[in-house]
Amino acid sequence: MFFSVHTLGCKLNQLETEAITDAFSRNGFNRIPKTPGENGIIIVNTCTVTSMAEQKARRLIRRLLKDHAAACLIITGCYAQMDREIIEKEFPERVFVIPGESKDLLLDLPAFLVDSGIDPALASFTASLPSVLRRLGENSSEEIGVFRFRPEKFASHSRGFVKIQDGCDRRCSYCRVCLARGKSRSLGAEEVLKELLSLEERGFNEAVLTGVNITQYLSAGMNLAGLLEFLLKGSGKIRIRLSSIDPDMPDDSFFAVLADKRIRPHFHLSLQSGNANILSRMGRAYTQEKIKKTVENLRLAKEDPFLACDIIAAFPGESEAEFEDTRFLCERLGFSWIHAFPFSPRPGTPAYDFPGRIHEGEAKRRVELLTTLAVKGRLEYIGRWKGREVEAIVESGKAAVRGMINGVSENYLKLLINTAEERPPTPGSLIRCRIMEEAPKDDRFDTLAWLLN
Repeated sequence: MFFSVHTLGCKLNQLETEAITDAFSRNGFNRIPKTPGENGIIIVNTCTVTSMAEQKARRLIRRLLKDHAAACLIITGCYAQMDREIIEKEFPERVFVIPGESKDLLLDLPAFLVDSGIDPALASFTASLPSVLRRLGENSSEEIGVFRFRPEKFASHSRGFVKIQDGCDRRCSYCRVCLARGKSRSLGAEEVLKELLSLEERGFNEAVLTGVNITQYLSAGMNLAGLLEFLLKGSGKIRIRLSSIDPDMPDDSFFAVLADKRIRPHFHLSLQSGNANILSRMGRAYTQEKIKKTVENLRLAKEDPFLACDIIAAFPGESEAEFEDTRFLCERLGFSWIHAFPFSPRPGTPAYDFPGRIHEGEAKRRVELLTTLAVKGRLEYIGRWKGREVEAIVESGKAAVRGMINGVSENYLKLLINTAEERPPTPGSLIRCRIMEEAPKDDRFDTLAWLLN
């Protein structure tokens, strides 16, 4: 029996895909080859953060239906949660939608099919899915279900991922994810530690703590700072990397715990804008001064950390002066990368009806200006680290040059590493290397490095 899983969107979606992939693999399913023709179960884990993400999902579904003429496609994730009827209307045959809130049922599906002797290759399989899922869902709990995504093996990552939080209580005027994922829920600290220790015992040297908004982590009175302190005390040597954080959450206790060497010096801020008026219209509860203070504190906690941010360009009504206010702030703060994208009107959100929609050409221009600044910031950051030693995790991808390996440094630089060894370190290994110079023109790497141990 064959299967494949395709993922769009955030690191949380990637983790959940890893868990689904692991469940199918452990029950004897084989991955569908990338070449067209082979059939089986194909899962598409979708995103709804922008209209472009939804367009990508629909294009992918059309291609998969064409390439695998007898396969059953299961569509899940946030887009499936929000627009199930639209997907079912556009793809009436061989497509079944499982809303994101029921995504964890896919963890039980492969074992059920094996135990029941149901062949997913049969033409009648898609029609039988509703009754199968009803049986799987009889004893399910949404509160527990969202934290069931704990793969034993990671098929596409050399680092481990731990889902500590889901949902979001913030209702930003542009955001649809909070509608798709629901209220904020947090995994208990003991359970988080249990999963971290499990990764450590399985040989993982780094774990990424992820969620929809991990700065809203709160369990039994313990916030994110308390959780980090608890994990560091309870585990041995595994390194910890954080996914995106909000600029307004961190307090003194948070910055204090970041000083621990096992916390990676890499932080991604969900900034969205640097202008007071636009931040207010977005529903973001922080000021430009708070942003500056947070960046300052992060740099005090870690020596020259990799700092990245998200910026939404061309928010409805954003004037040229307001955009320049954001661009100037990003330049002044010296971000190592800026993930800039144009405003995308999302149905069901307040900003969908905001007046002052900005022309697509102007939105593109603003994104390009921010991206130019991002490239400049990344090159300057790489330049500052030339000749310095870093700790890195060996990646599983094959390097393009013989005798070289891929790696990700502690400060999130993508490395092409010269090993000068017949038997280079295995994927997932923790190594030390020296950053040498900017990598050749190759989007996969930031810089060349030399293995030291």
